[in-house]
Amino acid sequence: MILHTLRLRSFRAHAESEFDLAPSVNLLYGPNGAGKTNVLEAVHYLCLTKSFTASRDRYAVRTDAPYFEVEGRVGQVRKEPMTVKLAYVPGEGKSVFVNGAELDRLADLVGLLPVVVFSPEDHDLTAGGPSERRRFVNNILSQARSVYMETLMKYRRARRQRNEVLRSYKKRSAPPPDALLAPWTEKLVGLGSRIVHRRQQFLQAFADDLEEAYRRIDAVAERPTIEYDTIADLAPDATPDDIEDAFRAALDRKQGQERDRGTTLAGPQRDELIFRLDDLEVRRYGSQGQHRTFAMALKLAQYFYLQRRNDTEPLLLLDDAFGKLDAERTGVFLDLLRSDAVGQSLVTATRRGPFEPALDAEPASHRALQVQPGDGAAVVAPDPEYAGGDATASNGVASASGGPDATAPTSRS
Repeated sequence: MILHTLRLRSFRAHAESEFDLAPSVNLLYGPNGAGKTNVLEAVHYLCLTKSFTASRDRYAVRTDAPYFEVEGRVGQVRKEPMTVKLAYVPGEGKSVFVNGAELDRLADLVGLLPVVVFSPEDHDLTAGGPSERRRFVNNILSQARSVYMETLMKYRRARRQRNEVLRSYKKRSAPPPDALLAPWTEKLVGLGSRIVHRRQQFLQAFADDLEEAYRRIDAVAERPTIEYDTIADLAPDATPDDIEDAFRAALDRKQGQERDRGTTLAGPQRDELIFRLDDLEVRRYGSQGQHRTFAMALKLAQYFYLQRRNDTEPLLLLDDAFGKLDAERTGVFLDLLRSDAVGQSLVTATRRGPFEPALDAEPASHRALQVQPGDGAAVVAPDPEYAGGDATASNGVASASGGPDATAPTSRS
């Protein structure tokens, strides 16, 4: 996948920004708060219909603007280049258009434009709660296999319905009738077992990607592993039927607790991933450097995994990923970005200097864009020295003039 051009309208700090991108490393540099991360966030919207931060959609709309739009021209995904546009109108929702035709569902975009993000929040992957690690796995599998995302969405709906039954009868201080609860339990077991089985298969394959990623970015001879803590002590070759039996038994054991608490207490929504370096559990005992390296290895392994399973190379977004790395590790990672192992990347930083060796190597393949706060809005301009071989306005344009058009795009939720 190559993102050739990107346009942001009324998106956070950007009133109207449009610029071209190079096929390899694209550096967006400038002061903090200028709007660099906004660009990566916009790209993430274009690929997965949502931000990679915890922010709600309405906060991405520029102040006093009626909507935002993100549009990109993409190549090396299908036979012909295509244009993808996402529009959001507060109160109405988001719409996605591919070559001018609106998609029936936002979910239809997921996996078409694979993307991997490195950000300061990656520390939560190794140091935060289990939900961060489940979200990581769900992100990968949803981009790799649309059927996984469909199953996950159905499971969440079934769990909400089952929880509603449990809550309503908890208020009555009475056990829910089997005739009412059992159908949702069976649906939950069937869907949840497929999720657990797919996660189990994924983690077995992902182990090789993680070792390869760790080898590329760290010289220490520590072996990274992931332990999967799920419904029961399942064998690595457990079948969906085996998992169903274990899931059903776990729910049976927790019947009393579920009635008392009014919620489902077993299932893939409670899964945990335990990261280790040799025998060291990273979350509990890892140093800051080990946390940082393991998180970077996880994201690089995600890239390798999606690269093998999709018809196109993922887009790599790195938001201030080098801020806390030493010079040696930064150099190793920049060499990786320039290599054939990685396709197009967008990198944010406050200074251009550390990236100049990479930019100098192949000027036609790399580009530097300066992001500065302008007259009330962000301005993105090509650095004449690193503009992908051409610093003319046609190859990198941004303006901070005016607001969005008065007519909002048609949107739906």
